[in-house]
Amino acid sequence: MSSKPRNILATSALPYANGSIHLGHLVEYIQTDIWVRFQKMQGHTCYYVCADDTHGTPIMLRAEQEGISPEQLIERVHAEHLQDFTEFHIDFDNYYSTNSSENRELSEQIYLQLKQAGLIESRMTEHYYDPEKEMFLPDRYIKGECPKCHSQDQYGDGCEVCGTTYTTTDLINPYSVVSGAKPVRKETEHFFFKLSECIDFLRDWIDNGNRGSSPLPAEAKNKLEEWFDAGLRDWEISRDAPYFGFEIPDAPGKYFYVWLDAPVGYMASFKNLCAREDIDFDSYWKKGSDAELYHFIGKDILSFHALFWPATLEYSGYRTPDQICVHGFLTVNGQKMSKSRGTFITARSYLEFLQPEYLRYYFAAKLNDRVEDIDLNLEDFVARVNSNLIGKYINIASRTAGFISKRYDGKLGNCIDEMDIEPLQKLQRAADDIADLYDRRQFSEAIREIMALADIANEYVNDTQPWVIAKQEGQEERLQQICTTGINLFRILTIYLKPVLPELARQVEEFLNSEPLQWHHSNELLLDHDIQKYKHLAKRIEDKQIQAMLDKNQENLKATEEKESHSPTRHAQAQQGEHPAIANTIEYDDFAKIDLRIARIVKAEHVEGADKLLQLTLDIGDQQRNVFAGIKSAYSPEQLQGKLTVMVANLAPRKMRFGVSEGMVLAAGPGGKDLWILEPDEGAQAGMKVK
Repeated sequence: MSSKPRNILATSALPYANGSIHLGHLVEYIQTDIWVRFQKMQGHTCYYVCADDTHGTPIMLRAEQEGISPEQLIERVHAEHLQDFTEFHIDFDNYYSTNSSENRELSEQIYLQLKQAGLIESRMTEHYYDPEKEMFLPDRYIKGECPKCHSQDQYGDGCEVCGTTYTTTDLINPYSVVSGAKPVRKETEHFFFKLSECIDFLRDWIDNGNRGSSPLPAEAKNKLEEWFDAGLRDWEISRDAPYFGFEIPDAPGKYFYVWLDAPVGYMASFKNLCAREDIDFDSYWKKGSDAELYHFIGKDILSFHALFWPATLEYSGYRTPDQICVHGFLTVNGQKMSKSRGTFITARSYLEFLQPEYLRYYFAAKLNDRVEDIDLNLEDFVARVNSNLIGKYINIASRTAGFISKRYDGKLGNCIDEMDIEPLQKLQRAADDIADLYDRRQFSEAIREIMALADIANEYVNDTQPWVIAKQEGQEERLQQICTTGINLFRILTIYLKPVLPELARQVEEFLNSEPLQWHHSNELLLDHDIQKYKHLAKRIEDKQIQAMLDKNQENLKATEEKESHSPTRHAQAQQGEHPAIANTIEYDDFAKIDLRIARIVKAEHVEGADKLLQLTLDIGDQQRNVFAGIKSAYSPEQLQGKLTVMVANLAPRKMRFGVSEGMVLAAGPGGKDLWILEPDEGAQAGMKVK
């Protein structure tokens, strides 16, 4: 890795100020914090800022429901969020709020610059209006029947059953989530950012970024291509009163839609930090900046951060991000986080029973730089923490430190014997490789490498057997050398794990009577040095702690359910869901229109550039069909070839970027790896009609 000093600004997506932090959120903040801590250990200047996302109708309505002002609500939630983050050792340089003077000033300035550039346009648009509450309704505050699959109680922006996106006015039999009233369609003036005029810039930025390479993971870049193919729509940036947010400066009664001022919150939080610590704001945010800007986000807000946000920055005189680091969602025990199963686990419920660094370690062992969902398997969580973190890493200190305290008054030896140097050198030589893995956000590979080094350290202790040497006369010097080597092995491993386990590392520094450990300290040995008496650093997890956490979490969820009943979630908070409701009753004649046929999968192959699709060649008796199926996360091509399945044979062909899809195979499950194609018994023949 280059040793040239770097100036870096890192951000995480802003949590919405109407709900508690849960473990799904923490994937992102822990990922960012580990990366930032590593950069600081390298000696780079790296700031980490974030803020509560505080504007919008949900905040206004929840405050009204609780009988307090929006300002009181967001102040309380800010304190709760910051406490949770702090207890998980998320070390922000500044954790702020989007409801700030800095954010108002920057949002207005950016809006006016975009307007001057000819990229803001006002139009009369039709929206749903609640006649009882006398307010226009945001998409998530309208429910009704999906216009495509006819599922009931679907939100106004998209169906959670069939995945179709639409406008609120497409909903069938809509109703207001706020009052239950039937909304009426009403015209109003709204402002739009002309994203459709930014396509050339966006394509170039997505391909080349600021430094000649794409700022996005390959999977994210492929997804953007699908959106480009579908055509970019202009982005609505205004809302009507009543609304909690910033009023648009030249449009009384109109407010900035939260998606405009929320990301400006990154800039505002940093500007607040700059004022406190005398940092040059422009050197990080103005065009031509040689500082690095990294955004860590969830895949659910990719379109905003990779399209709207860079275009907004580009045409308002600011620099664009160097890297957008996109992660997937968190599942628990292989399924979406679920309130009914008790696996929608809040940070507070976890902290009552388990050490925060256990979760940091487990997430690190799963995370990489790809857009992949990660699973918190609670059984595996217990096993991995107990066997690796406690059984391998902590075990090294517990097996050697006691002898130093008892036999040598806490003093390490003044040299390392030649026969002991090899394991130390193996650990030291790994420093650059592990640093490279951290820098590229390949945390799971880094943890795997560190645990392999822990095996080397434990093999050394097993082979030298200090507990046997301690019983032999005349071996005092040899025992001190062995234990000194063991402590130094433990110290090097601590350096490598410090970005993941900062509090445990602090305790180790205290035990070693050491200055704060930096990455370059791995090349140095601790010799002829006084250490403190060893105290147990961590305990094994017991199964009863997991059950107690789940039970307590259920209690906490029930207590908050009523309070948040009218607060639709945003961003990665929407990671929950049970089996979808049964759709509306249809007549037999409706069903008879669908021609379902048995199909044999003759060929299955990957689709270059597609992150979800497999290309299937289906034999349906008298002909073959080409079908693109979004089942790549659940099946490899080899698993499918030769199988029988069921397809919709009379579906109109659909032109896609990769070719024409001539039907649809049927599958069940919530998605991702949890998908199962329908497989009829072998007695069925290709081409048979399903009836």
